[in-house]
Amino acid sequence: MNVTIKAFGLAAAVTLAAAPAMAQEKLKIGLLLTLSGPSAVLGQHARDGFQLAVKDLGGKLGGRDVEVVVVDDELKPDVAVTKVKGLLERDKVDFVVGPIFSNVAVAAHKPIVDSKTFYISVNAGPSNLAGKSCSPYFFATSYQNDQNHEVLGKVAQDRGYKKVYLLAPNYQAGKDALAGFKRHYKGEIVEESYVPLNTLDFQSELAKIASMQPDAIFTFMPGGMGVNLVKQYRGAGLADRIPFLSAFTVDETNLPAQQDAAIGMLSGSNWAPNMDNPQNKKFVAAYEAAYNAVPASYAMHAYDAALLIDSALKATGGKTEDKDALRAAIKKADFNSLRGDFKFGANGFPIQDFYLVKAAKRPDGKLETEVVEKVFDDYPDAYAKECAITN
Repeated sequence: MNVTIKAFGLAAAVTLAAAPAMAQEKLKIGLLLTLSGPSAVLGQHARDGFQLAVKDLGGKLGGRDVEVVVVDDELKPDVAVTKVKGLLERDKVDFVVGPIFSNVAVAAHKPIVDSKTFYISVNAGPSNLAGKSCSPYFFATSYQNDQNHEVLGKVAQDRGYKKVYLLAPNYQAGKDALAGFKRHYKGEIVEESYVPLNTLDFQSELAKIASMQPDAIFTFMPGGMGVNLVKQYRGAGLADRIPFLSAFTVDETNLPAQQDAAIGMLSGSNWAPNMDNPQNKKFVAAYEAAYNAVPASYAMHAYDAALLIDSALKATGGKTEDKDALRAAIKKADFNSLRGDFKFGANGFPIQDFYLVKAAKRPDGKLETEVVEKVFDDYPDAYAKECAITN
């Protein structure tokens, strides 16, 4: 069997070879991910998680040898559209998997679904794609953007925080994040602040927080933005006085750079590396052995995306031509998710559990997020009712 991994705009192509390929044509998967700039680590975790799953499945998905074509969207919607057209027209991929950021997800959506190619998000879950712009060709193995943030809104409400400062980057996922927080938090929002995407200096925002003295702050600040914000927040002496609540700001992509500055900070998630089930334990150990890093949720979702595709193709005998049959097989989600309970709603987004997690240091000195408590059980997203798909 052969597994070929092509990387366009990256360092090099990697070929993993074993036994001779079967006669059946290779399955082609396009990975559309952010692999450059301050947020590159997010895409790297997703890429590595997907490739690890293919390796663990013996180099096949649904019995077919796999060719994975990796492209860097550069966190630019226009670049993403060009790269997607290449995947569809030049590479003739059977699936597009990704992306990380919602502005890219929205831009890439139309050309992918218009071509009747299945589009599986391993992170981005914009509200419009969950609701009015849902498509039978779009599925997410992650979540709808609002949901992890809703965890912190409920926690802030339950803990009796009267005043909260909100901070997010100014793009769709940032707006979804704050909308999600406010869905369950009913106290006073002392400020709702949006900063440009890829902001790395937060001194003016920290000065406002120090002067306003809220009971807590809530932020969504992924990638390098989160690294800098956490370090600057701790450095300003705010962490010991004003609780820091977040999602995607303190996770396994950022913790290696944040180090002790992040310990004890609370986040919302649908998963953590210490979740106690056999398939997750095996995944975490294999990922750490392969990449010398603790996996983040981006890696988990991508691993699950490969398991999903594998399960669907097993049901169709490896065939992708009958789109209705393939969609029905994807929708069934007949695989063991690393997070445990998993099923799709009518809009192609998961119905799953969500947790409050905390940044902690393991006995071996590595940092990870760990489950504190379950906050939502079998939780659907708020936009599913706006989706016209009924089955």
